Amino acid sequence: QVQLVESGGGLVQAGGSLRLSCAASGRTFSSGAMGWFRQAPGKEREFVVSWSGGGTYFADSVKGRFTIFRDNAKNTMYLQMNSLKPEDTAVYYCAVASVRFVTSRLGDYDYWGQGTQVTVSS
Repeated sequence: QVQLVESGGGLVQAGGSLRLSCAASGRTFSSGAMGWFRQAPGKEREFVVSWSGGGTYFADSVKGRFTIFRDNAKNTMYLQMNSLKPEDTAVYYCAVASVRFVTSRLGDYDYWGQGTQVTVSS
């Protein structure tokens, strides 16, 4: 069993930056791909980025602006978001997959955090 807790969301102006954190407990990040997803009001949850030992896969909408990294000692994953746009406004969720390769499929992710709100004002 894995528990994930996101933090770091907030209100930021367009062009600004935020760093989201995802702290895991119950199991280390040593197995399974990790990812971030987001869900805007009235929209379906969408893929942002997936990371595994084999590489990183970004959604086109965030490529070049977002980066992902983790601190194994702290069992924490981070999403660094730069050059934020109003369309990045959403609740952001971290997740751990049951597969070891990068994946954008929601169904591949078994564990989810509760989400953290990111609001980008224009």
